Amino acid sequence: MPLRHAVLAALLDGEYSGYQLAKVFDLGVANFWHALPQQLYLELSKLEREGLVAGRQIVQESRPNKRLFTVTPAGLAELERFAASASKPSFIRDDLLVKIQTADHVATEPLIEQLTERATVAAAKVALFDQTLRQLRGTLDEETFLREGTRIGPYLTCLRGRRFEQENLDWCRQTAAVLRERTAARPNPSTDGRP
Repeated sequence: MPLRHAVLAALLDGEYSGYQLAKVFDLGVANFWHALPQQLYLELSKLEREGLVAGRQIVQESRPNKRLFTVTPAGLAELERFAASASKPSFIRDDLLVKIQTADHVATEPLIEQLTERATVAAAKVALFDQTLRQLRGTLDEETFLREGTRIGPYLTCLRGRRFEQENLDWCRQTAAVLRERTAARPNPSTDGRP
């Protein structure tokens, strides 16, 4: 998926400046498509040149002027085309998994430390997703919201992000525990009776 579709999808909820888009992107879209703020600004310029978004200048007295962007009918048509196209299966590409693959042949302490750090990050993301889901639901419980709520697309993608991070958290904790246990059970080379 090109970044363009992720930016167009993020703009569906309203008119945003590049700065606001970066914030919205970071809280929602980033759970399935990562981009740096500079990439977002560059993509907004491209989308505007292609007529997929429209920008308008806002004059501000005490701050620099800003541009606000919205999706155009051509942008909606592009999203319609994109939504109808076949999706490619996703795959995992994670350097931590490569490191864990080596656990039988390298010291495990650094791996355990990295797993612990990753678990901490995942726990923070789970909490952020929970907060976002509550905000999107408002006063409705989840079952009612899924049946009757508005903005169901952002909610469903947020649910996926939450489940992804919960799985990361669970896997990191379990893997660190296994490595700790195996390290503790491993005989000490200086006391195992071998010459």
